Parts: sequence; C-alpha cells; structure tokens
Amino acid sequence: MTTRLIAERMGAELKQAVIVENRTGAGGLVGIRYIKSEPADGYNLLVTGGTIAIQQALTAEPGYDAMKDFVAVGSLVRSPALAITGASSPYKSMTDLLAAAKANPNQISYGSAGVGTTTHIAAEMLLRQAGVKMLHVPYKGNGAAMPDVIAGRVSFMIDAYSSSAANLNGGRLKGLGVTAETPIKALPGVPTVASQGLPGFQYYYWLGVFAPAGTPDQAVKVLSSALQKALSDPKLSARLQADGSEPYFLTPPAFKEFLSKEITDTDTLIKTLNIPKE
Repeated sequence: MTTRLIAERMGAELKQAVIVENRTGAGGLVGIRYIKSEPADGYNLLVTGGTIAIQQALTAEPGYDAMKDFVAVGSLVRSPALAITGASSPYKSMTDLLAAAKANPNQISYGSAGVGTTTHIAAEMLLRQAGVKMLHVPYKGNGAAMPDVIAGRVSFMIDAYSSSAANLNGGRLKGLGVTAETPIKALPGVPTVASQGLPGFQYYYWLGVFAPAGTPDQAVKVLSSALQKALSDPKLSARLQADGSEPYFLTPPAFKEFLSKEITDTDTLIKTLNIPKE
C-alpha cells in the first residue's frame, strides 16, 4: 500500500503512470533478480527494504551484488519496530523484561518471523546492546508467532506497527517500547527503547527505490527529484504517520552510502549469530 501511494504521487510529478507490479517469492529474491535482468532504461525500478542486504548475507547464491548490480535512486519511508508482549504479560516495560532476562539467562523467550528475518535481527541487536541472552523461537512468519505472543507462550516479539496495530488496539497486546528516536504519533503512550536503559538504540524498517546498474544518470536524477517531491506532500506524510511510518528521503549518493553500511552491518551480525548460508 505504501509503495502504491508514493507511486501515484510520483506519477503526478512525472506526468505519466507509475505502475506497481508485485513479484513476490523466495523471500524477496524473485523481485530483486527480475529487476536486475531488466533493461537499464529508467523505466524499470525495484522497491525493496532490508531484504536486499539480508538475502545477500544469508543466501549462498543470491544471484546479485547489491552494490554492483543496482543504482540507488532514493529512500522512501522508514518505520520503527515495536517490542510487543501479551496483554496479560507480567512485564510492564522493556526495563522490566530486560531485568528479568538478566536474572534468568536464556530462560525467557522471544519469537520472530524466522531465522535471519528483520524481526530476528532487530531483536538480537536489542539484546546484544542490553547484554542479555534470551531463547529464540523462530516461526514461519510473524503471523504464526502472534497467537503465542498473545497467549504468553513466548515473552515478546519485535513487530511492525502495521501488523500489530489491530491486536494492540484490541487489547490483546501491549507495547513495551518503540525503536524510534521519539515516540510515534500512532502510539504516543509507548516510550522508546532508548529511554529504557538502551541509550541511542534505534531500528527502522525501510523501503527504497533502486534501478538496474547502467541506468543513465539523468534518468536517476529525474526519478529521484520526483520521489523527493512526492514525499514532501503533507497529505501523504499524514497518511504514512497514521500507519506508524514516516517519509524518509535520501539522495542517490546518501542512499548508496546508507545501503553500503546496511550490508556491512547485516553481514557482520549474521556471521556473529553463526547463521549458515543456504
């Protein structure tokens, strides 16, 4: 939905339709490989997020090199993650949960959407900064994990606001902390993780636009300009913030630098966790 909203605004700036085509499968690899092989003419673009770094780190033969096979056009949006727990959980805050984890190493569990997913990586980054160890329980997607989080069979999980909002608003979940710099407008009562003993901690899901390597610089410049103008629309910004995200534009050079760091950090963490490539 986010991509389609922004594509519509980009189309208005470019004075031509920007068509969004979903190409899912293989954890995002299908879409990434598809655009890599398309003509570098400025008319073929890839919208993806941390998947492009994660799959490169996790997959033995990903079929692409993100820094060589793609050109950064610009970032789209970012949204913080939420640390959530069941409504009946004894933990009232992230401070409570981390204190219990320190007192009981590897006895308190956390769920994720699977080994090497963004939810797993975000949780491990948080736990490592806190200096605590928990038992990881991977599921096949956050949706599969949610009933166990709600029931208290796992103590907490990292999730996006968009996918946990219904259960939060319905009283089945409670938020322990948000991984943003400041509390988000959609959940003003949930404090940041950073304010609960983990100074500086941030984690954001993000989306960005890429073009196949070899796309003319002028085309990239035009696309980037249209993207920046689209994201400056106040109505679009308000819509995104209502869904727990925010416009987040980086120029092509800045986005390229951002991606390089994302790849390095992700690869380092995957190796530290001893997750084998498949």
